[in-house]
Amino acid sequence: MNDPNLVIVLKEPQGPLNIGSVCRVMMNFGVSRLRLVNPCKDYRSLEARKMALGTVEILENAQIFPDLQTALADIHLTFGTTRRFGKYRKNFLTPATAARQIRESGPDVSCALLLGREDTGLETRDLDLCQHFVTIPTHDAYPSMNLSHALAVLLYEVSLKSETTGAFHDPAPKQPASGQEIEALFTHMRQTLLDIDFLDPQNPDHLLRTFRRLFGDAGLTPRDVRILQGLMSRIDWTENQRRKLAENRF
Repeated sequence: MNDPNLVIVLKEPQGPLNIGSVCRVMMNFGVSRLRLVNPCKDYRSLEARKMALGTVEILENAQIFPDLQTALADIHLTFGTTRRFGKYRKNFLTPATAARQIRESGPDVSCALLLGREDTGLETRDLDLCQHFVTIPTHDAYPSMNLSHALAVLLYEVSLKSETTGAFHDPAPKQPASGQEIEALFTHMRQTLLDIDFLDPQNPDHLLRTFRRLFGDAGLTPRDVRILQGLMSRIDWTENQRRKLAENRF
């Protein structure tokens, strides 16, 4: 497959054996870009190298990031793996559907498969940074999967979809905004909506997550982000004028 636009991101992996196994699975399916967010200190230990076998190069070239937001800043579409079924998380994708979306994304669209800690998975704040959620339909009696096993299922589906790439000619997908652009928008939106008393200052993220889901489903482009940023700026200006008028009355 050898897809340079697909990145594997592990958030806070705790065991060198698992990291080495992930490298091996990645090489099995022709994926070479690995990002580790705050990994365990011995992630390049002998144990990891033994598990990686002939894929030590992936381990050596893995990019290290201090936090997830930085790791996803240049990613356009992040597919977070989770079994957390909450009110803010709907429309879960199967691995097959996620793989199809990855394969149908344009050549200039960077995609990431994001996997969480071995013990807790991805937290709500991590899932806020994802555009899509993927769940593997495991048995309820023992739903948790090993990191490399889960990744093998996901990359297998991506590999299957690559066999038919080019057989059909759908309209080219639009260029999505990057994670950095999206987060800048939500930072601005959060402050603006607080200033006009639209958000509850005690729990501002309650409604903001609804906006995240709405815009995530819509698939914002860089132009969409600029328009929404302009709207927020106009609201800021209008609110400032309103406050000045109110002050001058007294």
